[in-house]
Amino acid sequence: MKRFAIFASGSGSNAEAIWQAIADGQLSAECVLLVTDKPEATVLDRAERYGISSFSFTPKAYASKEEFEEEILVLLRTLRVDYIVLAGYMRLIGNVLLSAYPNRILNIHPSLLPAFPGKDAIGQALDANVPTSGVTVHYVDAGMDTGPIIAQASVEIEGCDRTEATRRIQTIEHQLYPRVLQQVLNQQEVFK
Repeated sequence: MKRFAIFASGSGSNAEAIWQAIADGQLSAECVLLVTDKPEATVLDRAERYGISSFSFTPKAYASKEEFEEEILVLLRTLRVDYIVLAGYMRLIGNVLLSAYPNRILNIHPSLLPAFPGKDAIGQALDANVPTSGVTVHYVDAGMDTGPIIAQASVEIEGCDRTEATRRIQTIEHQLYPRVLQQVLNQQEVFK
């Protein structure tokens, strides 16, 4: 069974969707660690409810990104982590982890990439007044939301305020991410 770590910075709704998919038998994998760069993040409470071990750190306590990524890498290797799954992790992954996990770091983004990369993708889509946005699961590379796309799903947002657009997009995220993760971990072909 494949082992993975989730990296998250916020509330952890996508992390919880993945953990619940494991609990429900819809995802055959083992999440062995939560990594967060926000020691006060709500995702830590969710992880505790699911019995997931966690490592939280404060980036400013380190001299560099390389330094904290090296510490994380030691932990990942100790736990025999096969994949890294980003679920609202608000930092670019650096070369230390990218080189250790080539094509084995996944991310979910709340837009149809390449449209609206980076922070506040939902706000960007609403500001652009597009009728449809969506969700993208992609492999992580050195850029911001530029890695190869694995899967996408469209979400109608025309006429939505931010709250409703966010709700619609997160509903699709919570369905899509566990399913795509299962396909990737099984090394099945995933179609866009």
